[in-house]
Amino acid sequence: MNWKGVFPAVTTKFHADGSLDMDLFFKNLDFQLECGVHGIILGGTLGESSVLSQEEKITLTGETVKYINGRVPVILNIAEGATKDSLFWAKKAEELGASGLMILPPMRYAADAREVVTYFKTVANSTKLPMMIYNNPVDYKTLVTIDMFAELAECENIQAIKESTRDISNVTRMINRFGNRYQLLCGVDTLAMEELLMGAVGWVAGLVCAFPKETVAVYNLIQEGKIEEAREIYRWFLPLLELDIHPKLVQYIKLAEQHCGIGSEHVRAPRLTLIGEERARIEKIILDGIKSRPLLS
Repeated sequence: MNWKGVFPAVTTKFHADGSLDMDLFFKNLDFQLECGVHGIILGGTLGESSVLSQEEKITLTGETVKYINGRVPVILNIAEGATKDSLFWAKKAEELGASGLMILPPMRYAADAREVVTYFKTVANSTKLPMMIYNNPVDYKTLVTIDMFAELAECENIQAIKESTRDISNVTRMINRFGNRYQLLCGVDTLAMEELLMGAVGWVAGLVCAFPKETVAVYNLIQEGKIEEAREIYRWFLPLLELDIHPKLVQYIKLAEQHCGIGSEHVRAPRLTLIGEERARIEKIILDGIKSRPLLS
């Protein structure tokens, strides 16, 4: 498993009646691949996993694996409250041909360090799939500490970390402690360039759903050492990237996808599409960004 590069946490596309819109989903996937992304992540927050049925998640995963057909890795996110449910999805992902897993700590229960480590080890030991731990104490209230990662290092298939602590220096702390034992991927759009410069090898991205070409360009330019060129694009990008760090990131990013012609704003309740002043404000950010987007070769 190569964890390096840009991994879109893709949105799930719906028809107006709420049913899965696989044609539009594949249209977006085609554009992501055309722009050079390095993997696809299903079933995250942006994918509205919490409002998908078990059958829909299975359909989405299986159809995506078939459609991608090995061109890039397909990663399934696991965000469950019960260990048995996480074990179910780890097994199901393997059966469906997924390339790896992204996994959060137990949901809805504030597990302590021993419980979190046991949870991750239990899932890791149940599957051959490589795993990326999603460390996001800001949104999900559980911090996976460096000492906890030291305990988890014995699980060879725990290979990567989605670093979303909002503390850029944590990238350096992890590298100082573990060297290259873990692959670090930035999970916060507004900190991506900073973390990539400090040693992160990948970017689990949100606004890439609407702007894959620009996202991949920033990543590639940094890898090539063309920092000033990357910085210029990143400065243009930041007002859009800030849409990723709001409770309504799903609605905001889906609206951006719609304006870019590779998605729709349809969401599932309890989420509602944007209206009024909020819609006008977010649309202005999106349209201003589209109007001034940099010319890329």
